[in-house]
Amino acid sequence: MNKPLSPTFSQVFQQNKLTFGLIAPFKGYDKHLPDELTDIGDTAKLAENLGFSALWVRDVPFYDPNFGDVGQGLDPMVTLAFLSAKTDKIALGTAGLIAPLRSPIHIAKSAVSVDKLSNGRFLLGLSSGDRPVEYPAFGADFAGRAEAFRESIELIKTLTEQHFPKFNGKHYGNLSGNLDLLPKPDYPLPIVAIGRARQELEWLANVPDAWIWHGVNPDDTANIIKTLADLRQKDTPTAFGYAQFVEVTDNPNEPARLFNNNYLRGGAKGLADFWTKEQEKGVTHLALNLKPTNRPAEEVLQELAEYVLTKF
Repeated sequence: MNKPLSPTFSQVFQQNKLTFGLIAPFKGYDKHLPDELTDIGDTAKLAENLGFSALWVRDVPFYDPNFGDVGQGLDPMVTLAFLSAKTDKIALGTAGLIAPLRSPIHIAKSAVSVDKLSNGRFLLGLSSGDRPVEYPAFGADFAGRAEAFRESIELIKTLTEQHFPKFNGKHYGNLSGNLDLLPKPDYPLPIVAIGRARQELEWLANVPDAWIWHGVNPDDTANIIKTLADLRQKDTPTAFGYAQFVEVTDNPNEPARLFNNNYLRGGAKGLADFWTKEQEKGVTHLALNLKPTNRPAEEVLQELAEYVLTKF
C-alpha cells in the first residue's frame, strides 16, 4: 500500500469541500511587478490568520514583455523559505516550478528543504512552462517539454522516496545506486500538476496527487472531474482545482461575472455564490490571483474571509 500523503495535502484537497489559496504576491498591482515586495510576509501571515488554506508562488525566471507579468518577481524557493519562517500552519506551494528548465535533483533537494523547514507544509506544484522565449535562454528543448516534464516527476519521486536509487533517463542524468539524497521527507512529496503541461488526461488521472488548471469553462468542470474519475487506476483520485484572476469589487453584493474563463469579477458575496456552484461539481481548491483587484490587500482579504471563507 502506498504511504499516505501529508496532513497538509489532505487539508488543502478535501473531498466534497472547497478550499481557497492565494497566488503571490497576494495583492493587486498594475505593472509587471509590485512596487513593494517586502510586505509579502505580513500579507501571508494575515492570510493564514484569516483562514486561507494555501499560499502559492510562481516560477517566472525572465520578464517577457509579450506576457508582462512576472508573478512575485522573487525566486520561488527562496520566497517559500522566507514564508515558512513567517507562518505556522498554512500550506506553501509552487504554482509551479518549470520542471523542464530545472534539474530534478535541485528541485528534489530544495523541495525537501522547504518541506522540512516548514514542518511538512510544502506542496510541489510543477509545470511545463508556457513561454517559448525562455527555453533558448536555458538551452532547453521546447518541443520536448512534455516528455521532460514526466521524466522530471519520475526522477523527483525516485530521489525522495527511495534510498540509494537507480534511474536511467533520457532528458536528465542517471543514478547507479551509489548516491543518496538526504534528508528524506516524512511523507511523500505531494505532486501537483500546474496547467495541462501537454499531458493526456489519463496521465493526469493517475500520476499527480492533484491538478490545478486555469481557463476552465464552468460548463466543463463536472465533466473534467468525471473523466478523471473514469480514467483513474490508482488508489486515490487526483484532486482537481483551478486558478483564476479575481477582481473583488467594492460592493459585496455585486454578482460575479466571468470573462474568457479566466478573469472573475464581482463582490465577495457574488463570488461566494459563483464558487458554491463549483464546489457542488467537485472542485476542491481555488488558487486566487488578486492582481486585477485595485484595493488594499488587507481590506480585500478581510472581505473574502468574511463572505467567502465562512461560507465554505
